[in-house]
Amino acid sequence: MSKITVVGGGFVGSTTAQRIAEKELGDVVLVDILEGMPQGKALDMMQSAAVERFDSKIIGSNTYSPIEDSDVVVITAGLARKPGMDRLDLLKKNQGIVAGVAREVKRFAPDSKIIVVSNPLDVMSYVALVSSGFPSERVIGMAGVLDSARFACFIAEELDVSVKNVNAMVLGGHGDEMVPLPRFTTVSGIPITELLDDATIESLVTRTRHGGAEIVKLLKTGSAYYAPSASAVDMVESIIKNQKRVLPASVLLKGQYGIEGVYLGVPAKLGASGVEKVYELNLTEDELGALKESASLIKGKLDEINLDDC
Repeated sequence: MSKITVVGGGFVGSTTAQRIAEKELGDVVLVDILEGMPQGKALDMMQSAAVERFDSKIIGSNTYSPIEDSDVVVITAGLARKPGMDRLDLLKKNQGIVAGVAREVKRFAPDSKIIVVSNPLDVMSYVALVSSGFPSERVIGMAGVLDSARFACFIAEELDVSVKNVNAMVLGGHGDEMVPLPRFTTVSGIPITELLDDATIESLVTRTRHGGAEIVKLLKTGSAYYAPSASAVDMVESIIKNQKRVLPASVLLKGQYGIEGVYLGVPAKLGASGVEKVYELNLTEDELGALKESASLIKGKLDEINLDDC
């Protein structure tokens, strides 16, 4: 059976571990620095196996040695946003956390694929790349799947249709600079540009851009974890099962879309080796401009941190 590690035992991490086990994608190691917490959550999850009918094993650990030979490592560790805190406010604090995790992954699971969930996601994906020394195909950020899911949710709600029929496409950075693409977003193959007027689409785009902040404001003391964990597991499943699904993911661009050396959400084929192909959509001048602006904002934040510390 495959082995999947989740680093960070908070709401996102523990929910991710539970979903992986219930889908029987592999045995799970849940790692967290808080003594007893990952062990307790793992035991609780294991006791649910008799009810949920899964045979995946789950263990908790405060050290990294049990992650040895993991096929995929999902990094959720880091500080969560609080009300009024932008994702990029977390930049320097979470850099040290993610860099430390990536070094341990390199030490104990050097052949694994890394999926980064920690915020600010696109920047932390680059930090994980540098700190692990892995090829970029094996370090992937979870961004577009979540942003597209939020866009799809709002569209289905607006049109009063099943969300199963909505295929949304959101590219760019994971934050206010994301780039929802209405032309490539469909309901049973019908572009939403034929189903909704421009003003309604723009309102849905705006709500999608602030989807995470809306939840933070409502919760007051935390941030989203159900949709982020589901999105991460979607990526894990495509890799573990070599499904070769084309998902919007944060990957290191190497000239695609005229962008170089930055992690950005684009359509990518995910298989057993990680990122197998990056797809370049035929974007309009405005869409491409928005994508390049998103990349520029992320590069600006990269310039604010010292990558030598990774």
